[in-house]
Order: sequence, then structure tokens, then C-alpha cells
Amino acid sequence: MSTKVADLSIIVPAYNEEKSINDTLQSINGQSIQPKRVIVVDDHSTDKTAEVVRKAGFTVLETPNNTGSKAGAQNYALTKVKTKYVMALDADTTMDKYAVEKLLHAFEDKKTAAACGFVIPRFVNTVWERGRYIEYLIAFTYYKPIQEYFGKPLISSGCFSMYKTKFLKENNGWPTRTMAEDMDLTWSFHKKKFNVRFIPEAVCYPIEPQNFTFMKKQLIRWSHGFVQNLMLHWKDVLAVPYLNYIIAVMTWDSIVASIMYLLVIPIFSILFKSPWLLLLFIIDAPIVFIPAFIQGLKRKELLKIVISFPAFFVLRIVNAVFIMEAYWSEIILKKRLTQYEKGH
Repeated sequence: MSTKVADLSIIVPAYNEEKSINDTLQSINGQSIQPKRVIVVDDHSTDKTAEVVRKAGFTVLETPNNTGSKAGAQNYALTKVKTKYVMALDADTTMDKYAVEKLLHAFEDKKTAAACGFVIPRFVNTVWERGRYIEYLIAFTYYKPIQEYFGKPLISSGCFSMYKTKFLKENNGWPTRTMAEDMDLTWSFHKKKFNVRFIPEAVCYPIEPQNFTFMKKQLIRWSHGFVQNLMLHWKDVLAVPYLNYIIAVMTWDSIVASIMYLLVIPIFSILFKSPWLLLLFIIDAPIVFIPAFIQGLKRKELLKIVISFPAFFVLRIVNAVFIMEAYWSEIILKKRLTQYEKGH
């Protein structure tokens, strides 16, 4: 039986990915619907990425110089795309067998510009991977479905998203003006009243930061990227129904929650000489645990969730530090982050 081929190109941006990219390429080969073309962009790697890709039977598009960001590498490849649809897939990310097929269904509506799926860390071993595992379960089980219900997913995930090529090219590809090109692109589509879809049945598995060094780089980039997009898009966001509420809640929560975790709770526990006040750090634990628990039942991973749950609170505190630093640097000091560093 012949495999179906979609009018789709998959762009895989890669910089020093020799250890992970073969799994990604095999994942593409295993899809129920195959792309017409796979474009691996070697963004001037210093390792054997290009050699590994060629050995796997794929063609490599090499940039003359390092573009400085994932978006830059993707845009370099986008000029070669002639298909109706295009997917961006990170070089450390694998997909469920039906992921491409599921995302393609989102484009039956002609106004759909982008579609993203469910993201689950491939490895869940270190405290950072465990924290991210719970964070993703909560986000993609609770927050994303709500955003999808209102037709306003906040981000079409950069590691795994599909686009209508025409709309993407009209936007001049992936923006390079912020540290969060996926958020910038998603909000730009919402401004133009295009549809952005979340398809939970389409699942991918990226490699998340395994240690604090790489987690720090990722969180700095994500935090500054969020604040940069707020500053860039706030006027447009206010005019988009539902999206304005979603972003307002997220912004308020990131500021207030961070101040509570980093200042109010520690100071009050010292002033009142009551270590019991530190329990406020986990006061929302039962509510947070519910979506993770539900997804754990579906995935038969309850033990993994129970073991990983404490790491979520560690990561949440670290998140608070970096988001407050981003607000302070970008808005108060007007010190803009422009150096893109890989976070894995």
C-alpha cells in the first residue's frame, strides 16, 4: 500500500544537532502522511550535523553564515518552499506517527494560518525535565484547550507547528525582531483575523533542558521574548477579542505571582516568624495537580507525575526570577535582549 504524500514541506532548522537530528528525521519518515519535501537547514554548525543528515538520506541546505536565530534559519529555507503548507520542526523533536496527518485536518478551514499540537518532553529524568513535564501537562491539558475554545491559542509552538505557506510568506516568514518568534507570528496572525488552531491529538516530543545551564538560557529567551512581544503588540492585542483577556490574565499572573513567590511570602514568613506561611508556595497544588492527573491517567504515567510534581514548584520559582528580570530589563532599563542562545 502506497503512503499518502501531502503538499507539504517540513523545515528542520539545525545548529549543532548531530546527537538528536537522526531521531527527528526517522520520525518524519514514520509519518502516516509524508511531506513532499524535507528541508534540513544546517545553520553553519560546528559539529557533524550535515554529515549525519546526509547519511540518513536527506538533503541539507547550508547557510553561508550563521543566521543568529532559529527564525533566521527557517526563513532561509522558506525561500525554497513551493508547497501549499509548511511545517517547522525542531531538530531535537520527534512526532507521533499521526502528527502530520492530524495537523493537516486543521487547514480544511481556508482561514487557518497555523496549527500546533500537544507537546510532551521526550526525556523526564532531571529536576528540570520533570518540572517542564508537569508544566506542559498543565498547559496543554487546561490552558490550551480553553484558548482553542475561544479561537485564540496564545502561541503556535515553535518546536512543532504547521502553516499555510501563502499566509506565512505574506508575513515575511518568521519574525526575527523578538526572542519569541512563535509568539510574535501567532499574535500577528490573530491581528489579521486568521485562524490559529490547537490540535491536541497531534503530539510531539522535544528534548527539554537537562540542566540549569541550558534551562537558564531558554528561560531568559522565553521571558524576554514574552515582554518584547507585549511591548510590540499591545495596541494590536487590545483590539482582538478574547486574545486581549488571555494575555492580560497571563501578564497579571506573571507579575503578581512572581512578586508573591519572590518577595511577599518569604518576607511575611520572616516577619511573622512562621515557616508555615511558606506553604503558600504550594497553596494551589490541588488545583494544579488535577489537569496533570487527568492527563496522567490517559497516558498511564501516574507514577511519573507523582514523582515529578515537586519539581514543578522548583521550576515555577525559577520562572518567576527570570520573568521579573525580563520586565525590569526590557521595560525599566530599556535593555533589550538581542543575542539568541539555544536552550537545550
